[in-house]
Amino acid sequence: TLGQPTLSNSVIKILITGICGFAGFNLAKSLLSGYDEIEIIGLDNLSRRGSEFNLCKLHDLKIQFVHGDIRAETDLLQLPPVDWIIDCAANPSVLAGIKDGSSSRQVLEHNLLGTINLLEHCKERGSGLILLSTSRVYSATQLARLDVDKKDDGFVINHSNKFSGVSAKGINETFPTSPPLSIYGSSKLASEIIILEYANSFDFPVWINRCGVLAGAGQFGKADQGIFSFWIHSFREQRLLKYIGFDGSGYQVRDALHPKDLTPLLWKQMNNPNAENPKTLNLGGGIENALSLKQLSTWCEDRFGPNEVLNSVEERPMDAPWIVMDSGLARESWEWEPTTSLNEILNEIAMHAEQNPDWLNVCQ
Repeated sequence: TLGQPTLSNSVIKILITGICGFAGFNLAKSLLSGYDEIEIIGLDNLSRRGSEFNLCKLHDLKIQFVHGDIRAETDLLQLPPVDWIIDCAANPSVLAGIKDGSSSRQVLEHNLLGTINLLEHCKERGSGLILLSTSRVYSATQLARLDVDKKDDGFVINHSNKFSGVSAKGINETFPTSPPLSIYGSSKLASEIIILEYANSFDFPVWINRCGVLAGAGQFGKADQGIFSFWIHSFREQRLLKYIGFDGSGYQVRDALHPKDLTPLLWKQMNNPNAENPKTLNLGGGIENALSLKQLSTWCEDRFGPNEVLNSVEERPMDAPWIVMDSGLARESWEWEPTTSLNEILNEIAMHAEQNPDWLNVCQ
C-alpha cells in the first residue's frame, strides 16, 4: 500500500522540495538519522542565499539532489517515482509580495502554482503529499485584535478573550482564516484547500501541517523570517536592532519549534496514509517555548553582553502581538508533542553564531 510499507523489508522513497532550505535540510537529516527504511531525493532551485551551504552536505548524507524549481512542470518530469513528497519549498515571509523589492506574483507562483504542479505530479505518479504550511493562514485582522496583557516584558493572552479558537495554550485550528491574511498567508491557505480537493477527487493521501516559527542553528535569519536566528546572530555581531510596533516595547511573543521535532509525526503520517485523523494540524513549540523579543534580548545580553536596541514607532504590516501555536489536536490524534526546549533551541543558535561570526552577511 502506498506509503504504508512493512518496515522490516520495505523502503519509503521521499522527495523533499526546498531541501537546501532550513526546514527541508533539517527534516532530511533528522529522517535519515532516525529511520533506516527511507531513501530521500532532494529538489531545490538554490535561489536563497545560504542554500549552497546545505547543498554541500547532501552528498555526505547520500541524498540524490536535483536542481529544479517546483514552478516549472518540466523540472518535475525528470524525477523518479516516490512514495511521498514533503513540500518545504516556499517563500516564507509574511511581508513577501507586500514590501518594496518583492513580487506578489512571485510569491503566488512559488507557493500556489508550485503546489498545483506537485499535486498534478502526485495525481500522475500516485505519490502522497505532506505540506508544511504556516500559522499565517489565520486572519491577520483577528490576530492583531487579540486581547493581551503585559507581564514580565511580554504580552500574555487575556483569559477573557472573546475570540474563538484561542486560549492561554495558544491558537488552535478553529481560529478564523478570513482575509486579510497577507499574500503569503493567502497563498498557503489556497494551497491547503486545493490539496484537500485533489485528495478527494483523485484518491491519494495528503497531510497538512501548519507550523509556527521554526528555529535552530543554520537558519537563514532575516527580520521578517527566522526571527530567533536573526536576533541572536545580530546581537552577537553587535548590529543595531529595533523593536518595531507595539510602541517599540518588544513585547510581541512567538513560540519556537525545532524542525527535527516534526520528524516523528511525519513518519507516522507516511506510515498511516489512511488514518482517520484530522488532515490539518497546528504544530508549534507551544506556550512553554514562547517568549517576547524583549525577553529574547535579555537572554542575549546574558550570553553575549549588552547591545543597543532602539524603540521604533514604525509599524510592521500584518504584525500581531501574540502568536503561539496550540498543538493539542496533534497530541490527541498522533500522540505528538515537541521535545526540544526553548533553551536548547536558543543555545544551539548561539553556538552556531559563535562558530560562524559572519553568518548574516553570507546568507542575506
